[in-house]
Amino acid sequence: MAPPEPSALPDPFAATRSALQAVATHVLARGRAAVTGRFGLRVTPGGFGTPAFGDDEVLRVSGRWLLRERRVDGALTTAVADLATTSLSGAADLAGVDLGTPFEAGHDTPPQPDPDAPLAVDGAAATVLADWFDLGWRALDVAVAGAGPSAAPTAIQLWPEHFDVGVDLAVGTGPDGQRRANLGASPGDAGHPAPYLYVGPWGPERPGDPSFWNAGFGAVLGWDEVRRAEDPLARAVVFLTTGLAHLGDDA
Repeated sequence: MAPPEPSALPDPFAATRSALQAVATHVLARGRAAVTGRFGLRVTPGGFGTPAFGDDEVLRVSGRWLLRERRVDGALTTAVADLATTSLSGAADLAGVDLGTPFEAGHDTPPQPDPDAPLAVDGAAATVLADWFDLGWRALDVAVAGAGPSAAPTAIQLWPEHFDVGVDLAVGTGPDGQRRANLGASPGDAGHPAPYLYVGPWGPERPGDPSFWNAGFGAVLGWDEVRRAEDPLARAVVFLTTGLAHLGDDA
């Protein structure tokens, strides 16, 4: 069977990605941090969200919808906002968070956009982004499991300040101690407009096939190449584990 042709990203993909990152950072992460002090997110059905916090509360995005699931008078309830038409301020009101409270999700926290401007999230673009996060999370699960407990992996999280799914783990022991690398899946950024997977060694070593290391920080595999594959998940896993194998062989 011939692999499918890569599909073009929806025209509003970059704008939708930026809007969803604003919601992830300034609504979801802010809401979780106000209660727990932690701002990491997770991939959830149709998008991304918080782990349960407080009194069984979850904030999550599914497609173009923001959902607040919480316990009210002993019953679990859901409130919904359409991110195609609401503003960041409207999303914050539904989530019960205060945009005026100082908040940082790491050193690279993106600035708040105009809180009263419509977020204009496009449903088709949001679905592409959600599918990419889902594939990336599953590929990281497989790569982490294959690395074994000696790799001492961190928890896989969706980091709102970078808006990527990532984990770091050990790839062996070098002359200066344990070496580690970041693995992740990004929906794109200023340097790479389309989604991509990455392997980012913490150190300067780039062992093995020189053509694998095709980025200044390590290696990337782009969205088109993944989507062309007959089995995109398998292709993603091979990329991640190949990077780990190269780094481990040199340790």
